[in-house]
Amino acid sequence: MTRSNRYARQVQFPPIGATGQSKLAAARVLVLGVGALGTVAAELLARAGVGMLRLVDRDTVEWSNLQRQSLFEESDAESQVAKAAAAAEKLQRINSEIEIQAEACDVHPGNILNLMSDISLVVDATDNFPTRLLLNDASVELGKPWVHGGCVGAQGQVGFFNGIDRPCFRCVVPELPDAGTVQTCDTAGVLNAATHTIASLQVSQAIQWIVSGRAALQGKLQTIDLWSARFLQIEIAKLAQSPCPLCQERSFDFLHGEIASQPIVLCGRNAVQIPATGGVSIDKIADNWRGIGEVQQTRFLLRLRIDPFEITLFADGRAIVSGTEEIAKARSLYAQYVGQ
Repeated sequence: MTRSNRYARQVQFPPIGATGQSKLAAARVLVLGVGALGTVAAELLARAGVGMLRLVDRDTVEWSNLQRQSLFEESDAESQVAKAAAAAEKLQRINSEIEIQAEACDVHPGNILNLMSDISLVVDATDNFPTRLLLNDASVELGKPWVHGGCVGAQGQVGFFNGIDRPCFRCVVPELPDAGTVQTCDTAGVLNAATHTIASLQVSQAIQWIVSGRAALQGKLQTIDLWSARFLQIEIAKLAQSPCPLCQERSFDFLHGEIASQPIVLCGRNAVQIPATGGVSIDKIADNWRGIGEVQQTRFLLRLRIDPFEITLFADGRAIVSGTEEIAKARSLYAQYVGQ
């Protein structure tokens, strides 16, 4: 078979067909988070022939990622390359006919609208509620659809929100959960088969929306427990808060309101993320750090190890301070060594 037959088996599937394949080729999808869900979703979308993928992630590849984040290899963890860049490189080898953009950045109120403005649909592969609620705000403001996914342990859920009709994600999660009340992969572990299943369900909904303008999970949540083989579909209306602060009262608290980008404790990692305060010169700061401690520099980041702490600095000024969960201490170290 020739290259022209790449999507033959997909085109043979009647709900997609040649017309649907053309719609996939014209689609532009943002994968927000390139970890356990994002690597699987991005690979499936690339293989399906989605015309443009924009991969956005703030982290670098770590050894603990390799158990479930399927686009990464040992060499990526060894060099601690940016996840977005490593994933883009692998995907371009999988499908050289599509456009792939890598954005090694944090998502915040100042850049999310720009990241989403020319996008057909967003796949939520994030791992925290502040980013999901920010994404939900941007979705409603722009009228852009997104597919939610989350997974911890062997359990997960998938939902579809079109950005226009009720319900929205905030109907279900009206406010940020209190710290420590929600389990994470770092605190409860995760089964790789579960993350692959959730990502596959997300991609199924994304493709369905792109080719038909419909999604089976609009207004619903699909929950799974893979360890006990339990599957359940829930009508969001039964869970929805009323009135919803966003889709009914139009309070864009995470995008335009008082809830600003603040330092956050990265659960289970003994680290604090300091948000961007403006661009920095990686090369200049690298020169300043020589002689202070062990310095590692790549195209995407600069890292300083000063036992027992580690500062990972990105070009936008964002940093992850490891070795503490005290925000005040992390801010102090950032000010001391970055100077902003």
